[in-house]
Formats: sequence, structure tokens, C-alpha cells
Amino acid sequence: MAQTARPGDGTVGKALEVLDHVASYGRPVRFGELLQDTPFPKATLYRFLQTLTHQRMLAFDPDRGTYVPGLRLVRLAHTAWAQSSLAPIARLHLDQLSASVGETVHLAQFDHAQVLYVDKRNARQPVEMFSQAGKIGPAYCTGVGKVMLAHLPPADLARALDLQSWHRFTPQTLCDADSLRAELQAIRARGFGYDREEHEPGILCIAAPVLTRAGRILGALSITTTTARSDLDQLARRAPQLQATARAIGDEAEAWAFPQPPTTD
Repeated sequence: MAQTARPGDGTVGKALEVLDHVASYGRPVRFGELLQDTPFPKATLYRFLQTLTHQRMLAFDPDRGTYVPGLRLVRLAHTAWAQSSLAPIARLHLDQLSASVGETVHLAQFDHAQVLYVDKRNARQPVEMFSQAGKIGPAYCTGVGKVMLAHLPPADLARALDLQSWHRFTPQTLCDADSLRAELQAIRARGFGYDREEHEPGILCIAAPVLTRAGRILGALSITTTTARSDLDQLARRAPQLQATARAIGDEAEAWAFPQPPTTD
């Protein structure tokens, strides 16, 4: 889902909105498609696309007449992954947890009231599912999303709930704020949460928050399986191991600091 620029964001915000729209297609996109899906006049949209292409944030294929995210954006994304995501810090913890439980392990962070999957380890017997590293998912109906929502300060939670789509993916999806608030209260009480086939049929998960020592939410960690090979009771037995791994990631993230440049005499 592309993020909409706010009135005070000016030209930069609008250009980033165009960039977001191009990326949201997940494939090369033509000018005519963007013109239909964005609020900008034809000349304005063309100007933004030209600028983003000149700056290598987009790449244009003249043979097909399509735009895709550019290599400069790829470079910036790699830098952001290394400096802003939990993924580099959590890598070994994810490897160990995945090897131990034999199921799919996800690491996610909160991005504009949505879930951003920043890393993933596949099960010994992989299952096709929505989540992939770099993909955005809904917060209100995923295990990682709900545990992150559960640990937001009240004002931030209210804003995040206002931004949820409340689309019913399955019969189990919680589709209103009141129902979800009750679920979030239960998550805070027990320290972990579930996805009970709320986002995808046949997919179950148990999720735990990655927190600072002060209780600030950094991200979330989950173990995901299918109804064909497990159930919620079996997942619940993984909770202590999952929570211990989430705490280890939180402790390491809090202690981590950028390397300092060498001093010169």
C-alpha cells in the first residue's frame, strides 16, 4: 500500500508518494497505470517521474515504456537494512531458533501502522505463504502485527488503529477496533500472541514482542506453521523459547551502537 503525502510534506512528499506507488505494483508499471492510480495531473506526474529517473531512484525501460525502482534505491535500501533494521543483529538468533523448532521464523518491524517483514527463515518443510522479507503486511490480523500493536503507547495505538483497513481475509479475522483491543489486552497479559488463521487460511503462528528494557517496542518475532501439521496448543509450548529469543534480540539491539571512527593523534 502506497503512503499518501500529507499537506505539509510539499514536493518531496509528493515525489516519494509517486515512488511508493511504483514500488507497490511489484512489477514494471506504465505511465497510464500510474496516472489512473495517483491523484496527480498528467504533467505533474510526468515531472515527478522524470526527476526520480534522473536521480536513479527509478529506472525507465524505453522499449517497454515501464518504470521500476532504480539501483540507487536498492543501494539505499541495503544501507537502511544494515543500519535501521533488526535483521543484522537478529540473524544468528533466527538461525538458532529456526534450526531448533523446524518451522518458519519471521522477524518484523512496524512501518506506518503496517508490518514490514525484515527477515525470514523457512521451515524444514517450507510452505507457500504471504510473508517474505521486504514485504508489507497488515498489522491487525497477523501475529507479529498484533504483538507490536499491543505494546504501543495509547496515543500511537489509536493512530495505528485508525490506519488499519479492517479487510476480512478469513472468517477468523478481527475486523473492528473494539474486538482487536480486547485481543491486544490479552496479548499484553500473557506476553505473546497468536495468528489463528486470521490472515491466511491454514496458517497459524505464535508471536512475541522484541522490546527494550524500558518496554519500548522494537519489533516482533514469530514461529509460523500450518493447521495440517500443528495446532495452537503445540505452538504454545514454543512460547518460552520464542520469548527468550525475542529478549536476546532486544538486549543485543539495545546494546548495539554504530562503530566509532578511529581516533587520530
